[in-house]
Amino acid sequence: MSEQPKLGRPRDPERMRRVIEVAEQLFLEQGFERTSVEAVAKASGVSKVTIYAYFPTKKALFEATIGKRIDAAFDFGSDVSLPYGEPRLALTLIGRHFLGLIRADEVIRKQRVLFAEAGVQQDACSAFFQQGPLGIVARVRGFLDSAVTAGSLVPHDTGAGADQFLSLFLGSAHIKAMLGLGKPTSEEDERLLERNVDMFMKAYGRD
Repeated sequence: MSEQPKLGRPRDPERMRRVIEVAEQLFLEQGFERTSVEAVAKASGVSKVTIYAYFPTKKALFEATIGKRIDAAFDFGSDVSLPYGEPRLALTLIGRHFLGLIRADEVIRKQRVLFAEAGVQQDACSAFFQQGPLGIVARVRGFLDSAVTAGSLVPHDTGAGADQFLSLFLGSAHIKAMLGLGKPTSEEDERLLERNVDMFMKAYGRD
């Protein structure tokens, strides 16, 4: 999401993947401030010059680690497309993937790191907010726009609707997980998913 191609030699996808994976691990272990590009270069076996050819700033590298996680969570597969004419089914799929994202240990750890640095590391927090919450809302809004165009959802403010739908998953169970007090079972998450989709469809659905 944040990887901007530059002119020059083609990138080595495997090398770039390795750099992003190493950077993600170091950001989780040490935080944004204490993680240096030099440390990422050393741990991934490449030069600083190589990393800066891919990512011009440490913030850009951090954004790439967030984008990688979100892209993986919302990769529905090349053979799967969201059915705009069946919003209940599509929202169930979106919600299930979103739950998988916010329940992931790595994502929880990354949020804890950022909360600890809030107000100090504005670049890191801004990067997370842009690539994370705002980026996901934009993806869901894109689906809602298409569903409204298809006539399967009533016209509404799709940006607000996307934000509302995702916010339904960030209640007490999410806070409990963030505090390290345990996660819901898969059955509990499925019930939460069903309730949230029902609530959204009652507001904007045509069924």
